[in-house]
Amino acid sequence: MSAALYRIAILGAESSGKSTLAAALAERLDTVWVPEYLREFVEKEGRVPVAADQFLIASTQVAREREAAGRAKRVLVCDTTPLMTVLYSRHYFDGEDVQLAALAAATRYDLTLVTAPDTPWVADGLQRESEAVRQQVYQLLLGELAARQIPHHILHGTLAQRMAQAMPLIERAIANA
Repeated sequence: MSAALYRIAILGAESSGKSTLAAALAERLDTVWVPEYLREFVEKEGRVPVAADQFLIASTQVAREREAAGRAKRVLVCDTTPLMTVLYSRHYFDGEDVQLAALAAATRYDLTLVTAPDTPWVADGLQRESEAVRQQVYQLLLGELAARQIPHHILHGTLAQRMAQAMPLIERAIANA
């Protein structure tokens, strides 16, 4: 009998190292990771998303998680979740629609890691706005995690430092699963 798949959410504001951390964790854990669909959406569409795109973005992210689960080895690393789409919807569009809210509420992860915005902010075309927005979104994220009572761990510093913080959390959580 195979062990259950352990799902790790990597959350954080723009330009906080989520994708870099997700890729590094997947490599260290010899598994797959699910890249952030928003980045692909922006590149493919050549524009930032509008309010009507938010559910599509979040539901595509979740569909890609389901697909990747079949290739994962014990752990699936997820670079963002529908919860981040909810936060950006609130920030940019003054709220989320009912479908998006329901998807975020229904999507669960076994471990939530948050990348602190303590690395240099880097502009990335259409997808990144500013250091000020990065800090605002980070505060929104922390407030939302507290409101939803989602246990989480904030990772600070360089990639090496974040890996050193994350790996014991992951190993301990998997051992206790």
